[in-house]
Amino acid sequence: MEHRLVVNSESNNLLKELTSSLQTCDSFYFGVAFVNFSGVQLLLDTLKEAEKRGIRGRIMTSTYLNFTDPQALERLKEFEHIDLKVFVTDKQVGFHTKAYIFEYPDSYKIIIGSSNVTQSALKSNVEWNVEIVSKKHAAFVERVLAEYEQLWNRSIIATETFLHDYREMYRNTERVAFTANAVYEKAEYVVPNSMQSRAIDNLDRLRNLEETKALVIAATGTGKTYMSAFDVKRVRPKRLLFIVHREEILQKAKETFEHLMPSIQRSFGVLTGTQKDWDADYLFANIRTLANHHTLFEPEAFDYIVVDEAHHATASQYEQVLAWFTPQFTLGMTATPERSDQLSVFELFDHNVALEVRLHEALADDIVAPFHYFGITDLSDIDLTDVHLEDTAEIAKRLQVHKRVEFIAEQMAFYGFDGEERRGLGFCVNREHAAFMAAAFNQQGITSQYLSGEDNGAVREAAIRDLEDVSHPLEFLFTVDIFNEGIDIPTVNLVLMLRPTQSPIVFIQQLGRGLRKHPGKQFLTVLDFIGNHTKSFLIAIALNGQRYYDKESLKVAVATEFAHVPGATHIQMDKISQERILAQIDQESFYSMAYLKEQYMEFKKVRHGKTPYELMDYYTYDGAPDPVKFIQKEGSYLHFLMKMEKEDSIITLLQDEVWASVYKTISKMLPIKRPHEFSLYLALLEQDALSIEEAAYEIRHWVEEVNRNSVQHAMQNVTHAFLDQREKDRSPALVEWYEESIVRSSILKELLQSDTYKQYFIDLLEYGLHRYAREFGKKDYGTPFFKLHEQYQMRDTAVLSNATVTHSSFRGSGLLRSGNDLFLFVDLHKDAGTEERLMYKDEIKSPTDFQWESPNNMAQNSERGERIIEHKEKGNRLHLFVRKYKTIENSVVEPFIYLGELNVESFQNEKPVMFQMKLHHPIPAQLYRELTEKV
Repeated sequence: MEHRLVVNSESNNLLKELTSSLQTCDSFYFGVAFVNFSGVQLLLDTLKEAEKRGIRGRIMTSTYLNFTDPQALERLKEFEHIDLKVFVTDKQVGFHTKAYIFEYPDSYKIIIGSSNVTQSALKSNVEWNVEIVSKKHAAFVERVLAEYEQLWNRSIIATETFLHDYREMYRNTERVAFTANAVYEKAEYVVPNSMQSRAIDNLDRLRNLEETKALVIAATGTGKTYMSAFDVKRVRPKRLLFIVHREEILQKAKETFEHLMPSIQRSFGVLTGTQKDWDADYLFANIRTLANHHTLFEPEAFDYIVVDEAHHATASQYEQVLAWFTPQFTLGMTATPERSDQLSVFELFDHNVALEVRLHEALADDIVAPFHYFGITDLSDIDLTDVHLEDTAEIAKRLQVHKRVEFIAEQMAFYGFDGEERRGLGFCVNREHAAFMAAAFNQQGITSQYLSGEDNGAVREAAIRDLEDVSHPLEFLFTVDIFNEGIDIPTVNLVLMLRPTQSPIVFIQQLGRGLRKHPGKQFLTVLDFIGNHTKSFLIAIALNGQRYYDKESLKVAVATEFAHVPGATHIQMDKISQERILAQIDQESFYSMAYLKEQYMEFKKVRHGKTPYELMDYYTYDGAPDPVKFIQKEGSYLHFLMKMEKEDSIITLLQDEVWASVYKTISKMLPIKRPHEFSLYLALLEQDALSIEEAAYEIRHWVEEVNRNSVQHAMQNVTHAFLDQREKDRSPALVEWYEESIVRSSILKELLQSDTYKQYFIDLLEYGLHRYAREFGKKDYGTPFFKLHEQYQMRDTAVLSNATVTHSSFRGSGLLRSGNDLFLFVDLHKDAGTEERLMYKDEIKSPTDFQWESPNNMAQNSERGERIIEHKEKGNRLHLFVRKYKTIENSVVEPFIYLGELNVESFQNEKPVMFQMKLHHPIPAQLYRELTEKV
């Protein structure tokens, strides 16, 4: 008898166990207390395949606590190969069984534990399930089968009559349950979610640094208004001003604050065109009205100001208002921190980002609804291989066939949706395509409408209201680009991707339109019809959500169906789509100029043709191209931009050799691995000098704690103290050392005479720091300053270990040293041309075990050998960095991944020495697969 524990983790979950077992068994028997459609939908394709194979099964569930979903029962009943029964519970007898039994020719696999058939139980909850494989007729198997049979006989068949009666009872019970739960919405029971708690803690930290402004960036529907109310409740200002851009959300914001602070003893009021509560303690104001009347208030009238939709705050109305008031603290909140032509919202809030939440973080924090994505191979009749994606008219023409509409309707019927009433968005190629889809759906009895940029605001708002109203017959809106961002329709529970994906940004924006949480909606269903066009792999980049990727990591993500995506979200592609995307990834050259140009042009298109002159233009979009790749290609972003746009202004800018050299030198530091140097550069753009204490203060904006040695090292580093002479000659230093301080060099003073140069400096430093904050957070990683499982180059170890030697010496060798830190750099797969005598037997043997073979000239009793063997006794720390290949496509040098510290467990042989080592921290499942497997 074999047994093992099955838990939900990044590497595995119960859903995978069930689907793999259903794909191989001869028959199956489920007995679970609860069955929800959220869980059933995840099993639909596997159950369909089992039906095709002639595999019969029994599913038994119960009415215990009325938690089983009638929709789930009705969907399961549609499978002809499944016998469905329900154990009807009463006050005396409950039903809490969770058992999954699979029969094979000579054995049974039995999984018994804690998981019901719900999305969370199958994928993300903390669940324990024991899987036992045993020969047939074993005593344990016989006992389980007998118990199952007894319960099966006590259960009743899920007839149409039973399902009708159960649905009616379920609806009534659900209404009662909702009313009973209302008590938990009382203000004293409402507590911040994890996102809100992190934001509030960071706001406190910034105020302790005597900062007076901060920005929070999070998607619509993630609770920013509640977060601001929690912070105001903590700070308790005497007077508050809450500024909104749209009047329709003003009243909701006021109600949120009143709800959370029923006993705060402050008066609440509004300032609009029709109502002016001048003396209210907490005033909620429309910006248009406030801009006309702000001078009626004293500048110090408000202690705390909240600016909702803060990306508008760079507009002239806001600038006038915010310049007038002098509060103790100003909080900006935005989902889209896009830059205006004059000023970035980051600059407006002094670069202080208290929190930034992108899609994957929102899913992990459970502040948006999870989504179930199904990638479905489009009809083979529709051929897009010879059509350029820019030719929307031709694509639309080929997609406008009724056979495809029937296929879409079939898939909608098969996968279903969560909730009582279907509310869907369909994203189309152009207006003609949207009109065609709406007409075709109307012909099928699905009330639909189409919208495009040609429709005015009133028409759009009316259509959105109708879709939100569950009593209105409208079920679908088909749109072209206009719902990509900024539109919030919480009731949407089904999204149809009906066009070829051209941009990860647009894909994420469209996906986001259905992720707002809503009562009665547990998840969003996404059906993506994937054609045979040449850029299908962009879907994988969008879903992957990783800040960096290469072919290997992207292929592993596709092959594992994006197992790293957090929470109950489920991503599934059919076999044809998956193989097609994997083949495209193999064929694509992600570092070629052709690919980078395509990325750039598509990004510019997303920005409605506006040239992205600055790096921060990329930062503001989830799913944007990585501009560091542009820098790596051409030396700096402006050099890349010059090739793309050939504008005289950029060409002239780069003709100043000193400026171009300095800009290129700082550009090559991206992406930064610690914020110290960039924070010092940024401060020196505004002030002439920084003492050690002042430098530490600037760094603490980005890192919770910083030791004096690291501050001094960073100060020396910006003076180019650790560059070799060739590097110093190539680029002049912007900073000099003077009496225990760093000061602007004459070169920097001269460059800052130009507002254009200064703005590009700010952009470069701002991008580096905010990207760092997004990827590394505020944690102090100590010395050396390494974050587990991040990417590094050899030379980074010199900076991050505070090495005081010439940093260019940190290259070329597999074993480097800085003080008592030893850094081991390993290529796991040697190049095909490597001589056999140099083919070291380096191997990751398990998530915690590593084998390293030293260079051929190392002996155990050599200085280097003893340094490693006796590392504990000598006080040395061993750090491991690995990469799968030395170079990837187009001879691009791949960075190393830091796997943390490790200890020598044993060693043998001489010249070379073979070491067996153990890592302090296990390698995460997804990364382990990336490093050890080929897809």
